[in-house]
Amino acid sequence: MSLRSKSREFAMQMIFQWDSNQQTPARLEAKFWKSAKAADTTRAFANRLLEGTIKELAVLDPIITKHADNWKFERLSSIDRAILRLGVYELRFSDTPFKVVMNECVELAKKFSSEDAGGFVNGILDAVHKETASAAIKADGAQPTSNAATEQPASTPTHATPDDPASRS
Repeated sequence: MSLRSKSREFAMQMIFQWDSNQQTPARLEAKFWKSAKAADTTRAFANRLLEGTIKELAVLDPIITKHADNWKFERLSSIDRAILRLGVYELRFSDTPFKVVMNECVELAKKFSSEDAGGFVNGILDAVHKETASAAIKADGAQPTSNAATEQPASTPTHATPDDPASRS
């Protein structure tokens, strides 16, 4: 696992913790790093992702809600919310390529959430990416071009609606 992947995993875990007891990022980081061991650069990137995600929640949560078809935000599992917040934050507020964000978040969902979470996360992040890319094209007046960094992975489904919304909590 790369250092950046490990940073995202740590950031997702801290976002998950923050969701249950909304303390300041500095306090959460201090407690988290007492038990988690990582290189300074890994810690710094994870902390930056946590702090940025928390700072931008007022922007991120409505975006997730908009694209989580047939789901109320509060009904999403805490782990799925943490992964989606992290992914949407990176898509909207960093220069990390779409494919990297998508693959990392889908892997986090497969590792930490339910069997169907990978496809669910994929569908929402893909919809957010397409909306963001479309808005950027309209703002620039440019025509879309083929860019490997923005193409969706072919091996994962694209729909964000689960088979049975009542079964997810």
